[in-house]
This record gives sequence, structure tokens and C-alpha cells, in this order.
Amino acid sequence: MAQDRDIYLDNAATTYCNGEVFYAMQPYFISNYGNPNSVHQSGYAAREAVEKARAEVAKIINADPDEIYFTSGATEANNWAIKGIVWASPIKRVLVSAIEHPSIIKAARWLEQQGVEVEYIKVDENGIISIPDLLAKLSKPACLVSVMTANHEVGTVQYINTIANICSKNNVYFHTDATQALESVSINVKEMNITALSLSGHKIYGPKGVGALYIKRGTKIDTFMHGGHQEKGMRGGTYNLPAIVGLGKAVEICMRDGNTNNVRMKQLRDYFIKEVETKISGVKLNGHRNQRLSNNVNFAFRGVIGESITAMLDTMGIRASTGTASTSETLNQSYVLQAIGVADDYINGSVRFTLGRATTKEDLDYTVNCLITVVKKLRTLSPINLKVGGTENV
Repeated sequence: MAQDRDIYLDNAATTYCNGEVFYAMQPYFISNYGNPNSVHQSGYAAREAVEKARAEVAKIINADPDEIYFTSGATEANNWAIKGIVWASPIKRVLVSAIEHPSIIKAARWLEQQGVEVEYIKVDENGIISIPDLLAKLSKPACLVSVMTANHEVGTVQYINTIANICSKNNVYFHTDATQALESVSINVKEMNITALSLSGHKIYGPKGVGALYIKRGTKIDTFMHGGHQEKGMRGGTYNLPAIVGLGKAVEICMRDGNTNNVRMKQLRDYFIKEVETKISGVKLNGHRNQRLSNNVNFAFRGVIGESITAMLDTMGIRASTGTASTSETLNQSYVLQAIGVADDYINGSVRFTLGRATTKEDLDYTVNCLITVVKKLRTLSPINLKVGGTENV
């Protein structure tokens, strides 16, 4: 029965808090609750916990601990990276990819309003950055290039090493938002010439409300949040001690179990893609088929509305998303799908399924069967009134 099901396939939006993470955090709510900046034993113990977490975060990207700055999440880290570098630079020109997370896109648009020149790097039909376009745009001086490691919507993983090396040769800082990629993609900030990198706790089975920004030592970047002396005076505000401890533990688990989890999720991902493409006609896989996150599947179903699919799946116990904002009055097409050139008869029918550590083959089999039913029904009722070709079940 649908009411007995609770199949969560929206892990790109958030993940559950891992049990080990939860238990690691508990003492810092109740007994070890000192302020890390206090100069007494409770403060020293709290400070030690912060620095242990900092070392864990540094380790997963091969940074030095003093290059890690804790934030309230990736949105703050992204804003700090792009605005802080621009503010500190005499060159007021920034390049960002056309498919960045809204926290980068909107920050870039805000900078444009302040007189900063912003250009958007093109991507191909798979969401891969156009290197010729990047090189052409770097013919003029710029202070920063920002390209996400992996896309939050279609799952495409960028060739970050290539992009970062191009930036280094052109004496331009390079920032990458690795929020979606930390468990799936191996990152070495030193070997890859990465200047700044953003990450978040709640996308890797850690707590919400905590993240970090890696800033390469020697980078010219302004303070983003003024206040106390926390984070070497670069980011004021009392430490969110339990969350920072949780982030450190979540990262530790990523390093310990990441390879095993990725192999399993990739197998499930590929199985799910094959089942849907075999059993439903008029479906398109968005993003790169192979160069994509191990847990990401984004389909566009021809002739139907993605929000209608997710709403019906929700009644069947399946939690998925379109990966784009919309309202009941208007349908806002995804700027990511627009950038990769998804056809008009597919673009509104996008649904993102993101697998997690708890996802099973049985979950996916049930989801496929429900999708067949839902898509068939919606195509019968669809006001778009498109005929879908093919000889499959739907």
C-alpha cells in the first residue's frame, strides 16, 4: 500500500543525519557545551573539538586545517567566496558557469548591480563546461572563475582539474562549489590548483546549518561576516559547536565508507536508468550519461509536467523533486535545462531522483512501476496534448 511506503529519492535536497553523527553531536548540546573562544577548561575542550573537525574537513580535500573556515552552510560559503574575492581585487570581472547553484547565480547578479562585470560560461548539451568559451572569456582579465564540481540538478561532473589549471595559467582565482560532490568525487585542492571550495554538512548525512569554505593560503579575500575574532577574524559569530562536530564526523564517514557507497549507488543508478528507458517511451536522461554523480538521475518526460509527476508519486510514498522552483500560477522553466538545450516538449517534464545510502533495488522497482502508471495517466490528461511515439509500455 502507498501509505506504507516512504521511499526518499531527494537526497540532493538533503540527507538524513547519520546515527554516528547524531551521537557524536549529543554531548555538545548537554555536557560539553563550552564556548570555543572562552579561556577556561570548558572553552579549551570545545576548541579542541572544533579543531578536530577542522582537521577532518581538511583531510577529505587534502587541504591544511588552517585553510578551512566554518560557515552556516554552502550558501554562505559560496557568497563569501565570490563576493569576498571580488571585493579584495582591483579587477572587477567574474566568470561563472551558466548552470551554477542559485547561491552563485544570484550573488553574481547582485555583483552586476554593484558594477561588477559578470560573464556566464557556456555548457554543452550534457552540462559540461565549454573549454573554448572559457578560454575566450579569459582573454580579458578576470579576478575569479566559479564552476561547480557537480551540478545539483542534472548531476553532471565537471573536469575541474582542467578548468582549475587553465585558471592558474591565466593568474585567475578558481572557486568550486563541491556541495553535491564530496562523497562522489575525489578532490585534491593542492594538485588541482583550487583557490576556494564550498561544502555543506546536510548533503553528506551531517547536520543542517553548517558548512565550510576552503580558502587557499595567501588568497586575497575580504571578510564576509564582521563580528568577533572567530576564524582568524574572517568570519565572526559564535561557533555552532554541535553542528561543527557533526560535520567533522560526517566527513570522517565519507572518507571511510565513500567508495563502497559509491559503487553500490552507481549500480542502482544505472539499473534505474535502464528500467525507465526500457519501459517508458518519450523519456530523456538529462546530464552526462557517464560523467555524472553516482546517485543522480534526472529524467525529462515528454508531454507532461514534472510537478504533476512528483505530486502523484508523493501520494504513492515516493519523494522526488523537479529540482526547480515553480508556483501554481506560473511554470518557471529550469535555467539549467535551458542552458543545456533541452527541447521545449521535454523541458517542463523534468524530475530528479537522487538515491541515498538507504535506497534499495526494491525501492527502485516500485518507483518504476509507479512511474509507468503516473506518466500514462498524465499523458492521457495532459493539456500539452503531445503525442508520444515509441512502442514501450507507456
